[in-house]
Amino acid sequence: MDADAIPALSRSTIDPAGHRRLDEAWLDKAWADPASRVLVLESGDPGHHGWQALMAKQSRALVSTGERPELVLSNPLQAPEGERYLLGVEDGRAYFAVRAPTELVAGPHARPASLREVGAVLDDRDTGLLTRAIALANWNATHGFCPRCGARTAMAAAGHVRVCEEEGTEQYPRMDPAVIMLVHRERDGREEMLLGNNPNWDARRFSVLAGFVDAGESLEQAVVREVAEEAGVVVEEPKYLSSQPWPFPRSLMMGYTARAVGETERTDDEIAVTRWFTRPELWDALRAEEVLLPGRVSIARTLIEHWYGGELPGGW
Repeated sequence: MDADAIPALSRSTIDPAGHRRLDEAWLDKAWADPASRVLVLESGDPGHHGWQALMAKQSRALVSTGERPELVLSNPLQAPEGERYLLGVEDGRAYFAVRAPTELVAGPHARPASLREVGAVLDDRDTGLLTRAIALANWNATHGFCPRCGARTAMAAAGHVRVCEEEGTEQYPRMDPAVIMLVHRERDGREEMLLGNNPNWDARRFSVLAGFVDAGESLEQAVVREVAEEAGVVVEEPKYLSSQPWPFPRSLMMGYTARAVGETERTDDEIAVTRWFTRPELWDALRAEEVLLPGRVSIARTLIEHWYGGELPGGW
């Protein structure tokens, strides 16, 4: 994978240490070690906030207020009570996350910030820690009951498994596969890229097309179908570029490029306006702020800048 095609939330330096998740003696020892570090996630009562609001809250952690934000990590003795997840190990040091039962409190040198806000500016270690922690927190928060029999589930394997208390069946973190694709073509000797505007967005906001993968469908089939449904464009040659976790609450985005070869009937109203851009046209539209692109935390921005061949100004 090209270095410029690595999405922001796909960066990490932490060893997940999957072999330690069932080692209770090791987990207890690591939690008792003052050298271990704990990432505290904001939480709250779902009955008070509602699940959508709670998902947003659980993407927040304390970050430093310096020039370059860093996660504010504590040692286990300072960590609040709450569900505890093993995030991994680096240089012999264990990293955990705790889903606190209360809201985070800002301090003189720290403030709560969401993954959407800081995921692109944190370093590789911190981005990996926060992304994994949020994915685990959101999955555990929404899977308290067995999908087979409806009985309660209990957390196991340091937050990476839930076990039905009635049947003993195991549930593993769920991810919803989605494709996100940059559609391009050559017309009159010029290379162009297709962007779309959702009817619920500001009229200046444009992005690449995306959609969830249907049951029984391959990723490449999903690329072709979604582009036809949303834009009325027929594409060929879907080519995989890179992927990115998107834990809002549990998507895995697979990034593709695809070549436009024709037109077809649009069957979806998710996209209000589509526009083709050459590289000079895109640059001019961005400099004039006539078009706004997704922020750098999104794989959409990665796809666009990879096609463009460099960094572009602005962002949502």
